[in-house]
Amino acid sequence: MPHGRDAAGGRSGASRRPDGAYPGRGVDGGGAELEETGYAGLTLERVAERSGVHVATLYRRWRNVEGLVVDLLGELGKTEIPIPDTGSFETDLRTLALEIAALYQNPRHRALIEGVIAAALRSPEASDAWAAVMAERNRLASRIVERAVQRGELPPETDGIAVINAVGAPFYYRMLVVRGQVDDALAETAGATVHAGALSGAFTRKPTTAP
Repeated sequence: MPHGRDAAGGRSGASRRPDGAYPGRGVDGGGAELEETGYAGLTLERVAERSGVHVATLYRRWRNVEGLVVDLLGELGKTEIPIPDTGSFETDLRTLALEIAALYQNPRHRALIEGVIAAALRSPEASDAWAAVMAERNRLASRIVERAVQRGELPPETDGIAVINAVGAPFYYRMLVVRGQVDDALAETAGATVHAGALSGAFTRKPTTAP
């Protein structure tokens, strides 16, 4: 069968959706290619070869690999991390940290994060997409802190977003800076450290002073 053709829909028909977009096989192929070669080796030509979608179709859809990474990030955004609600802030925080670790222990998810960060340095679209995904995840996860404040476990002015950012930061440092493996031990340390800091008031909002 010629490259990018199928019996039902003609050239790249299987990759089309009713709205005219082409994520389907192209996104799947892009994710697999990113996992195997990393962002530095990612090209739309290689994705076309892997997915069976004509390369011209991929260029019409994404223009460049940064556009493909943005769509791949949308797929990651659909991967839900359950927000724990155990009745204990310490247990909720530990559980959340372990769930984050499990997400980034998946080789494809880790490769995508590394690719998104690289793409964000070159593409405002990729940077904005990454910021939007993280903002929504942090907003949802900050419910852990809100509930802990309501139960009286934390100071009233505890900044939930700051707490969640502090939980996530060690994972990105491990992956992107020291290039190490994400494991459950890292999650346990992150959860325990942030828990202690939150109890001490380290994440309380400071009153602003007029100039």
